[in-house]
Amino acid sequence: MTDNSSGATTTRGKPTAAGAGFDFAYWWDRVGILAVLVVLVALMAVIAPNFASVDNLFNIARSISINAILAAGLTFVILTAGIDLSVGSIVAVSGVVAVMTALAGAPAPVAILVGILAGAAAGFVNGALTAYLSLAAFIITLGTMTLLRGLAYTLTDGQPIVSNTLNFRDIGNGYFAGIPAPVVVMVLVYLAAWFVLERTRFGRHVYAVGGNAEAARLAGINVKRVTCIVYVIAGACAGLAGVIFAARVVSAQPTAGTGYELDAIAAVVLGGTSLMGGRGRIYGTLIGSVILGVLSTGLILMNVPFFTQLLIKGAVIILAVAIDGLKQRPIRRRANAVPTGAVPAE
Repeated sequence: MTDNSSGATTTRGKPTAAGAGFDFAYWWDRVGILAVLVVLVALMAVIAPNFASVDNLFNIARSISINAILAAGLTFVILTAGIDLSVGSIVAVSGVVAVMTALAGAPAPVAILVGILAGAAAGFVNGALTAYLSLAAFIITLGTMTLLRGLAYTLTDGQPIVSNTLNFRDIGNGYFAGIPAPVVVMVLVYLAAWFVLERTRFGRHVYAVGGNAEAARLAGINVKRVTCIVYVIAGACAGLAGVIFAARVVSAQPTAGTGYELDAIAAVVLGGTSLMGGRGRIYGTLIGSVILGVLSTGLILMNVPFFTQLLIKGAVIILAVAIDGLKQRPIRRRANAVPTGAVPAE
């Protein structure tokens, strides 16, 4: 698909137009992010006690699963140049709804499904308001973030609902073939996301809408429907993450997911998905999530104070946005360049 606004041709986020000079975006997406992960893992293996132990590696994989699932859903939204700040609150509400459903006597699969559907419903509200009423996604999801957090507190009267006999606890604490269940779920989510984005018409439409929404509309793509669906996907992923979180702590926590949206957005951007939309890959999001998980676990093992960890996380988020800005420079230069032989407008 050709984006006439930039003069560059993109196919599922891959630049194909001839450009002069070093293409930072191209090399970062294919080499840079993976190199950062390799260097970080090697560094932590040397300086962090017991980092390379098998048990710790499983703990890292388990700990990143929730953020990685959140980030997978957010990748769809950010690819369309959108944003969703409410996913952390959706984690809380979905976990609360799933636990309450289980305590009401519903079987584990039903409780899990209800939690996911609660997240999808919240995502639908975000998507419908953004797509069909043309409201700013940042403002809408900021509002639903507060509303849903209040709903989580209201449903629980501000107190955790603990159940040591929670029937779906295995999805958060169990194992499948020796692998932690949350990790297995995470892998399945990423396989499904990869298939949708890389092998389906809907995936091509997602990239098209993010690359140039008006061009996509003129090409016959239902931009509003695609926009709404990506928010539903993000909500469903947040709902699944909320169910896993509730299963891990065997309780419904109204404070669950606080600040998770920032970590998820950082993982998406670190993984090479542009905040301007239309460019990025789902496997990059997974690598970005692993980087954040490795960094967080390493800092804990080194007994770095919590407030210092916040400083470092904040710096990583700023770095992710700065990298995205550097990646956009060649695109902006091409958009502002005057074609050879053309006469600038007076």
